[in-house]
Amino acid sequence: MRGIIPGKVLSYLEKALQSKSGDSDARISDYFDLAAGTGVGGFFTAMLFATRDTSRPAFCAEDTWRFLADKGRRFYRKPSSSSSAASSTPAVFRCVFQGGRGRGMAEMTRAMEMAMKDTFGESLTLRDTVKPVLIPCYDLQSSAPLVFSRADALESESYDFRLWEVCRATWAEPGRFEPIEMLSVDRSTVCIGVDGGLAMSNPTAAAITHVLHNKQEFPFVRGVEDLMVLSLGCGAAAAASVPESAGGRLEHQKLRQWGAKEWARPIARISSDGAADLVDHAVSLAFGQCRNANYMRIQANGPSSGRCGADVDCDPSSANVKVLLNVAEEMLKQKNVESVLFGGRRISEQTNMEKLDWIAGELVLEHQRRSCRIAPTVAFKQASPKLKTGIFPK
Repeated sequence: MRGIIPGKVLSYLEKALQSKSGDSDARISDYFDLAAGTGVGGFFTAMLFATRDTSRPAFCAEDTWRFLADKGRRFYRKPSSSSSAASSTPAVFRCVFQGGRGRGMAEMTRAMEMAMKDTFGESLTLRDTVKPVLIPCYDLQSSAPLVFSRADALESESYDFRLWEVCRATWAEPGRFEPIEMLSVDRSTVCIGVDGGLAMSNPTAAAITHVLHNKQEFPFVRGVEDLMVLSLGCGAAAAASVPESAGGRLEHQKLRQWGAKEWARPIARISSDGAADLVDHAVSLAFGQCRNANYMRIQANGPSSGRCGADVDCDPSSANVKVLLNVAEEMLKQKNVESVLFGGRRISEQTNMEKLDWIAGELVLEHQRRSCRIAPTVAFKQASPKLKTGIFPK
């Protein structure tokens, strides 16, 4: 459910693009050459770049967060409050401590699959995207991360998978949703996919690497100075994960008394958010002196993200949705937080909203410049007509 936060950011950005371009039908995919996302971010990526007619995207940015707000209760269930420790523990750890698959996991998985099929249908594949996408999962079959890529799908049907299954795989949080066994379009590749966040909680570096080494589609990209990158987070870990005193300092004595159950939630958050932050710092270092103009990360920090409850990820109630919408609105008004070269962070002079307005203006200008050039800046691979026999039901 925390995906509502970046969903609202995407919605704001798309409206800014429409306002600055004067085109009420403008979409995110008109201005970005590639998108990458993990978990709910992978689902949003597929929504914003999927197409049913090979020309225009099937969804707008507003549809992303509304999917969670309107349909989240179909496949998310707030944990029972009978045990505060259990309710604040991520699903995968709860299964370890309590044993078993967790009540209702099969039902939630079926509901998730139905929601995915309702959104994308059963015929759309990775080829049915308007521009390059990267969506990772962890493949239990090969015990390695697997990145679903439009470029690979266009090269071979062995790497082309149905979109609804791709989204199911990247969003399959262990302990909450079952793994999914997937077959490629030609049935030659098997993947047993689980949550992409286990291996790649922040796919920004993968996206940059894909562009730098894909000279066929991005022939004029020489280095990071030729890129403009926007990275969105789902909100930093809530401060309530660890005990604090009235002054906001961590209570060391209480932490010393914690056992495995008490550490489960903080460890999961530290692992996920820490990996994402590490990528943020590495990317910031890679951009060097051009980072302020070429790289931006939007992330909820401080009191706003801390107001979310322990069950923020899985509580589909209207009350939690309202809290998340408020957090998103507050985040847009917050000062942007930048990673500083060689460590640390600093507060920017601009708010996240002002940063998004600026990047929207830059994207519109670049779009206008490209329309005046004789040679295309990018040369995206095009999908060949799909045969009806090319998609097989499971």
